[in-house]
Amino acid sequence: MIIITIKIIVVHVVVIIIVIILAIIMIIIIIIIIVVVVVVVVVVVVVVVVVVVVVVVMILLLMIMTV
Repeated sequence: MIIITIKIIVVHVVVIIIVIILAIIMIIIIIIIIVVVVVVVVVVVVVVVVVVVVVVVMILLLMIMTV
C-alpha cells in the first residue's frame, strides 16, 4: 500500500513538473511573439516616417527649384 501511494505521489509530481515546464515554454513563446510583433511594427513605422519625410523634402526641393 505504501509503495502504491508513493508511486501515485511521484506520478503527480512528475505531471505537475511537466505542466509547469510546458507553461513556462508557452509563456516564453508568447513573449518572443510579442517582441517580434513590436519590433516589426516599430520598423514599419520608422520606414513609413522616413519615406514620408523624404517625399516631402523632395517635393519642397522641386518647388524651390521650379521657383
